[in-house]
Amino acid sequence: MPTNFTVVPVEDAEAPSSSNAPSSPEAKPVSLGQIFERSGPETTVDDQQGAQTDDDEGQKESTPFLHADNASEPDYDGKNMALFEEEMDSAPMVSSLLSKLANYTNLTQGVREHEEYEDGVRKVTVTIPPMGTFIGVYLPCMQNILGVILFIRLAWIVGTAGILGSFAIVSMCCICTLLTAISMSAIATNGVVPAGGTIEILLTYIVPETRAFESETKEGEAAAWANNMRIFGTGCLLLMSLVVFVGVKYVNKLALVFLSCVILSIMATYAGVIKTLLEPPEVNVCLLGNRSLNNELFETCSKTEMVENVTVMTQLWSLFCSNETCDEYFELNNLTQIRAIPGLLSGVIKDNLWGDYGPAGTVLEKKTLLSVPAKDMSKDIYRPYVFNDMTTYFTLLVGIYFPSVTGIMAGSNRSGDLRDAQRSIPVGTIMAILTTSFIYISCVVFFGACVEGVVLRDKFGDSIGQIPVIGILAWPSPWVIVIGSFFSCCGAGLQSLTGAPRLLQAIARDGIIPFLQVFGHGKSNGEPTWALLLTIGICEIGILIASLDAVAPILSMFFLMCYLFVNLACAVQTLLRTPNWRPRFKFYHWTLSFLGMSLSLSLMFVSSWYYALVAMVIAGCIYKYIEYRGAEKEWGDGIRGLSLNAARYALIRLEESPLHTKNWRPQLLVLCKPDSDLSVKHPRLLSFTSQLKAGKGLTIVCSVLQGTFMARGQDVKTAEKNLKAAMVAEKTKGFHHVVVSSSLRDGFSVLIQSAGLGGMKHNAVLLAWPEGWQQAREPESRKNFIETVRETTSAHQALLVAKNIDSFPDNSQRLKEGNIDVWWIVHDGGLLMLLPFLLRQHKVWRKCRMRIFTVAQMDDNSIQMKKDLQMFLYHLRIDAVVEVVEMHDSDISAFTYEKTLVMEQRTQMLKQMQLSRTEREREAQLIHDRNTASHSDKTANSPPPDRVHMTWTKDKLISERAKHKEGMAVKDMFNMRPEWENL
Repeated sequence: MPTNFTVVPVEDAEAPSSSNAPSSPEAKPVSLGQIFERSGPETTVDDQQGAQTDDDEGQKESTPFLHADNASEPDYDGKNMALFEEEMDSAPMVSSLLSKLANYTNLTQGVREHEEYEDGVRKVTVTIPPMGTFIGVYLPCMQNILGVILFIRLAWIVGTAGILGSFAIVSMCCICTLLTAISMSAIATNGVVPAGGTIEILLTYIVPETRAFESETKEGEAAAWANNMRIFGTGCLLLMSLVVFVGVKYVNKLALVFLSCVILSIMATYAGVIKTLLEPPEVNVCLLGNRSLNNELFETCSKTEMVENVTVMTQLWSLFCSNETCDEYFELNNLTQIRAIPGLLSGVIKDNLWGDYGPAGTVLEKKTLLSVPAKDMSKDIYRPYVFNDMTTYFTLLVGIYFPSVTGIMAGSNRSGDLRDAQRSIPVGTIMAILTTSFIYISCVVFFGACVEGVVLRDKFGDSIGQIPVIGILAWPSPWVIVIGSFFSCCGAGLQSLTGAPRLLQAIARDGIIPFLQVFGHGKSNGEPTWALLLTIGICEIGILIASLDAVAPILSMFFLMCYLFVNLACAVQTLLRTPNWRPRFKFYHWTLSFLGMSLSLSLMFVSSWYYALVAMVIAGCIYKYIEYRGAEKEWGDGIRGLSLNAARYALIRLEESPLHTKNWRPQLLVLCKPDSDLSVKHPRLLSFTSQLKAGKGLTIVCSVLQGTFMARGQDVKTAEKNLKAAMVAEKTKGFHHVVVSSSLRDGFSVLIQSAGLGGMKHNAVLLAWPEGWQQAREPESRKNFIETVRETTSAHQALLVAKNIDSFPDNSQRLKEGNIDVWWIVHDGGLLMLLPFLLRQHKVWRKCRMRIFTVAQMDDNSIQMKKDLQMFLYHLRIDAVVEVVEMHDSDISAFTYEKTLVMEQRTQMLKQMQLSRTEREREAQLIHDRNTASHSDKTANSPPPDRVHMTWTKDKLISERAKHKEGMAVKDMFNMRPEWENL
């Protein structure tokens, strides 16, 4: 980019003040030579004037302008001395450009900006010191990653999948996020990428005694519980939305409190694990045989009990017996009590190593205990057992658990508030992932080593008084876990309700997705009101589902889709090595990104293949919509880089191997003539091109302007714009180009020689028949056309000339009937046969017939020639009507007849003579030169003969057949299969 220089007058420190300087007649501006020839600050104005006098005597340059009218040095004050004066208004100065780049950010309006406007008056901005790695990245990522699933689902996952299966699930998910964090670190250190938080709103184990819906039957309990969850969840969502709507500053103030409660809950869990070494909790589970019982319906785990020295039956008889008939399993098995949490030293880890999957409605059993099975188990659903509420399998657990490791982009979302984002984002994010991964893996081991398997598989804690398993394990009280899980939900919900609307507002304002522009509006202080309402609606949909196990796989799909594209972007940018890909984070490799992308895709289908397909379809639709209607991208995209690399590779491969006849098709160079308004003069030429090509192959549409490029640069842009518009209007797919040349002939010659790139070059030239070529008012038109024909012939390219092109049908017309006539006078290798065939593939010409006319002499067998030509077309698989036109000898020129009927014979005979390739070319050129010379001599020196003497007469053909023992008649030419038969 050229640099702009501006020279301003410079005054000496000892000179008079600037107010008096202009009034002095002897005061002159300082010249360039005076500025650069100074030896020190003591140089005075008099010395400068003396130096100028010496320069004048030495006949040196005294002005920077090339055309100076006077010898004296002009006044430069206020003059623009830039080398490129026309760029001063459009190109910014270096200082202003650097200032804009230094202040560049693509973050949405931050929380502090909204706080400044909350009272309606902008407050004085208080400078807050930027945050470091720990406060700015590590803690936000920890708060977003440590979710409620840790407290209410991890123990159930351990009991169902076993320690080994749970370890595999946690490891896969954590490795996926770690690889994604590495890719994200490379992207974040190459730019700033905003991201939203995680929407996880759930109320469980908060106020279990409160009920809005109750059910008197066993079947209706699940529906009543779901309705209660919908009521409580909607109430909490409205409360959190009100907090966010009133003021986001309260969210920031409560964030640290929520995170502290979550960390205290985790520490309480570790303390409870250590306490089991000394004194396990006094919590027992009642088992009938080896089946776990719901102890909410009874108090004593025995069939009988002593009351005032009298043995009485317990409440279990009323639960298992009715109408003096008791359950068979109840009668055959005894009741036992076991500790729910035996402790680390109990050896229960051996029983929990392997998983215990089962269908929905299965009774939870302790496999190591013996029991007597019953014959009739049809009424078990009405007994106080603990059942599996859903069918469990490995892939389901992966989808449920994965949302607990999300939230790794919380640090990059605060990059504008970081002291050193290039360093803090990678270090803080990766350390947070490693810390949370350690917490999850250690919890898997501790849960499996401390808690009984039937208790772990009890998702809702029915066998232990509806208390979370982790709550019984925690010390000093289960309420620590209840408070921690509640604050974990509220913290993640508030963060999501704060961050997601602003991200949506930024997307809407940037115009990336046009139909979201309505969500770019908000309150006067910039608060995204409409985006917040949409976010609340999406959250309410999740609450109405009323099942974490159903919502978690859906969340997993979109998180995994996000991580997949993050890894894909990093891998593509690394492989393409684009110039703008310069991340400061160096500990990445494209193989890690590819592995993370593959793992994300695998986890999507492992979790739920139908949700994965739906998510991919949604992502594809959004991408195509953005590509079609979205805003232009500032730095380009990786898909375009892939396309460029693929195109380069294909062009190189295409040039290495020669073109086979099977792949031959006309690649057109269309020469369009612009009118006085620089519009296309013959738009039907483009219609004919689209009908002939149908979007296949190469099409280059070019125009030539006469003049110089510097003088007609703006005309070139206008002509290219009009040419592109005409191509779009006529549905012509291809490339367009406009060149400027001193003459139209030179411009056409350059295009014929140099159009295309590598193996993608044209092999045919299409142009319109010149208008007024017979009139003297346009003599150049005739000459340019003739020279274009000669240039095309010299380039060994086919030439297509469309006469009366304005009368050709456009793409909107449909020809109901008609004929496409081909006068096959000169055998051109089959191009005349191919062009009508290609035209008939288009809907405009589809109902037209194709007719082939050939010429025969009066003494030829026309009937046989027609049959031979029909067989020839049959081998070409072209449907056409054949007509043979008989003409007198004087009507057929010797050269045309010879080229038509004998060219194929000569080629075949040269092959039969078994000559080398060089000899065949030399022989063919010699015959061509002799025939051309003889034909020109006859034309110039002798009158037309009564009968044309052909080079290959019948007598000569018979003699050659006897000589080579093999020959060919003229009519056999049509029975030959051409080399391009596969077209």
